[in-house]
Amino acid sequence: MKILFISPRYSGGIGGHAAMLANQLRKHGFQVDFVDPPKIPIKNFKNPSFVITSSFSSFFKGSYDIVHGFNVPSAFAMRAARAKKRVLSIHGVFSDQVDALHSSVLSNISSITEENVLKWADKLTTDSKITQKVYKEKLKLDFEYLPSPVDTVMLDDIPNMEKKNKQIAYVGRDSHEKGIDILRGIESQIKGNVVYCTDLPWQKAMSALKSSSILVVPSRMESLPTVIKEAFYLKIPVIATNVGGIPELITDKKNGILVPSDDPQSLLSEINSLLEDCAKMEKLTESAFDFVNKTMTWNVWLPKYVEFYEHLLGSN
Repeated sequence: MKILFISPRYSGGIGGHAAMLANQLRKHGFQVDFVDPPKIPIKNFKNPSFVITSSFSSFFKGSYDIVHGFNVPSAFAMRAARAKKRVLSIHGVFSDQVDALHSSVLSNISSITEENVLKWADKLTTDSKITQKVYKEKLKLDFEYLPSPVDTVMLDDIPNMEKKNKQIAYVGRDSHEKGIDILRGIESQIKGNVVYCTDLPWQKAMSALKSSSILVVPSRMESLPTVIKEAFYLKIPVIATNVGGIPELITDKKNGILVPSDDPQSLLSEINSLLEDCAKMEKLTESAFDFVNKTMTWNVWLPKYVEFYEHLLGSN
């Protein structure tokens, strides 16, 4: 089977999922090619430039069985590509993300664009059940639930790290929706040291995470954060906000700790309390490790992805 992947990037977030999925499908014998056109490094022109260059590149890529776009900006290139079937994956509600980060004008444009381009795909997928539910209620559209698993082989290759006493890790973008400002606001009151992994290669970020006592995810908005699954596998306890798909991963006080979004005092209290409770840390991490191994690995999900593509290609 020949599949063409289209993503604004192939690292971090949904782009990282695209790259990992391609790697797994190639091992299964699929041919997976990337559209990775040149990008114009102008802050407010990145998405429009990607739409133009990726659409042009996709059209001249040749013919494929399936073209799979990742996120709304990829939909235009998905439509331009020559393929029998089209798939579009959305992690989080796109128009809500734009609304949280940009002006009302851009938000209105994105809502109209979103509603139209989602209809171009033969199949829509998402990584979280909450996104699936919201789109069904909002636009009456059906999304297939296909989460992004963790690559346990890659995680096993992360070298053993000396634990840094009471180190708290933040792994993610330096952006408002990720709540990094909330963590910075309480940092001086935390009874430990915070390390910010905001612009590191994946392996270095995982090494920093592996050497830490706690992962903190203070997000205001999320889909299904891969870093939580990675921390689960590395046996690092997680404190995260109760937003988006995070409660699909964390059962409060069982395999992690949930706190309200935009509540710095609750976050601070849980961090300092957990730093002093080694028994609780061990209990949480053992439960989390069991959860991720049973539900969020490629051994579990690759057969379902393969079935998804084969069924799609075989459908009329």
